[in-house]
Amino acid sequence: MAQPFWESKTLSEMTRQEWESICDGCAKCCLHKFIDDEDTSEATEMQPTDYIESGEQMHYSNIVCYLLNDKKCECTRYQERTVLVPDCVQLTQENLDDVFFMPPSCSYRRLHEGRGLPSWHPLLNKGKKSAMHKAGMSVRGKVVKDNEVDMEYFDEHIVTWPLNDVD
Repeated sequence: MAQPFWESKTLSEMTRQEWESICDGCAKCCLHKFIDDEDTSEATEMQPTDYIESGEQMHYSNIVCYLLNDKKCECTRYQERTVLVPDCVQLTQENLDDVFFMPPSCSYRRLHEGRGLPSWHPLLNKGKKSAMHKAGMSVRGKVVKDNEVDMEYFDEHIVTWPLNDVD
């Protein structure tokens, strides 16, 4: 029996369709993340960044993009997301090494680190997300939309559950 493509190919060798199917659909990438840094001023604290400096710490919040369908854990405007939300995460084979903000449970990160797909991944469960939701690995039932919360109080929304990684 042939090995599944995610065990026989590297992420960079995958076709576009294979690459897209690696996404487990947890929607943790849609969570707003914040970097804790003493040098951040009020003017720069909500600015997007694509790097983290030594000594800085990243925090996840339970605040998600307004485009997320938080029941299905899917973007309602996936094809247009990077136009509508310019700092939206667009993970590609080219930028995988530089994406430091993906949670430990992210299937791309797991494969990149040689840890394999988790047992709850849809590819291992007939394409269904139910095992992922049951394992508590998605954002379902845990989030608020960014257009429904006062971002001035983002620190009240910092959470650690996105760091959970179960197999």
